[in-house]
Amino acid sequence: MLKLGNLPATPGARRRRRRVGRGEGSGRGKTAGRGSKGQQARNTVRRGFEGGQTPLYRRLPRFRGFKSPNPKVFAIINVGDLARFEAGAEVTPELLLESGVISRLRSGVKVLGDGELPHALTIRAHRFSKQARAKLEAGGATVEVIE
Repeated sequence: MLKLGNLPATPGARRRRRRVGRGEGSGRGKTAGRGSKGQQARNTVRRGFEGGQTPLYRRLPRFRGFKSPNPKVFAIINVGDLARFEAGAEVTPELLLESGVISRLRSGVKVLGDGELPHALTIRAHRFSKQARAKLEAGGATVEVIE
């Protein structure tokens, strides 16, 4: 029975492999069909070689400096974000999470100086920018740094 596995090849479809470098009498001896000397004859091109063009790894700038493997990433809020809390309230990272001002606590909370605070509050956070601290204290708010 005729199946795909036992179909014979069409005559002339399968050619023998050309064995180069097997003596002058074979017609492909000595240089094995590669001509004489040069890059193609030697069959060696090092990794990253681009034919003499300045290769990519030399065209790109190097990565410089130091990158911490475990950086401190703070949840950032602005002074203006604190206006939603009523006067005299104590604003803590837990309260900020509950009220949805921040979505994750991460390494702590940092307060930046964008916006205005119309009333006094007690703000407890891990970091304050100089501008934020100045604005809050000028508005009568109490600033407490959590260690």
